[in-house]
Amino acid sequence: MAYALQQLINGLTLGAMYGLIAIGYTMVYGIIGMINFAHGDIFMVSAFIAVTAFTILAAADVTSIPLALTFVLIVSIFFTSAYGWAVERTAYRPLRGSTRLAPLISAIGMSIFLQNTVQLTQGARVKPIPPVLEGGIVLWDAPGFTVQIGWSQMLIIVTTVVLMSAFTWMITQTPFGRQQRACEQDRTMASLLGVNVDRTISYTFMLGAALAAVAGVMVTVYYGVVDFFIGFLAGIKAFTAAVLGGIGSLPGAMLGGLLIGLIESFWAAYLWAEYKDVATFGILCLVLMLRPSGLLGRPEVEKV
Repeated sequence: MAYALQQLINGLTLGAMYGLIAIGYTMVYGIIGMINFAHGDIFMVSAFIAVTAFTILAAADVTSIPLALTFVLIVSIFFTSAYGWAVERTAYRPLRGSTRLAPLISAIGMSIFLQNTVQLTQGARVKPIPPVLEGGIVLWDAPGFTVQIGWSQMLIIVTTVVLMSAFTWMITQTPFGRQQRACEQDRTMASLLGVNVDRTISYTFMLGAALAAVAGVMVTVYYGVVDFFIGFLAGIKAFTAAVLGGIGSLPGAMLGGLLIGLIESFWAAYLWAEYKDVATFGILCLVLMLRPSGLLGRPEVEKV
């Protein structure tokens, strides 16, 4: 029982990180109907920015953990949002009126470009940092096993809950959220009614990149090591989470991320760790066979 509780905590932590990245996928899909396959590499770039910022703070002898985390988050969000804006301007906007396949190929090309740029500038070796948040709270001291939730795990879960609530409120209650929903329904009509469609889409890309930046910082703090290839696998898992929960649904993206995190954690703990990815994608196939629109997705109804 204690071991299962520990795996539950680990799975929720991993799923929260997947969920943050998945929200970026689902926001972009909801507004332009396309998958931003460069999003995982935006997350990877943010992790390298976080490593660089932590290194600078260590060289400056900054010892305050709250100050360091705040500084790294601000720097990562700023630069990663700029990357998100650049991806939209270079890979998507020029091809917005073309066939659906052209932006997809462009996004894959941008993903390869970002991956190789980081590899050339930062090197192919992993980039470690010293532990930032050590220790935690002991929840259960069972015979032979201690259940503990680390400070970094609590930070990840609380940050994810706060951001999920904030983004849900923004999309449902603010003028910008109404503009996003208007662009999602009909971009032409939204522009005729005074909505700046280009600006709304650019801001959506930047917000998705900002969430990826937070996830990149959290991964850096939690694991303490990054490499240029982490964006590919994390991006595929987050995309799977968005599809599992229902692409276009923010709560669905978070639910899908949590489910994938729990599946991976329990499968690796009790069955075969090397087959955890097979289990994740197998369950995705089963869910889509029963619910093609995902767990919380709604089937598209096209009026004629």
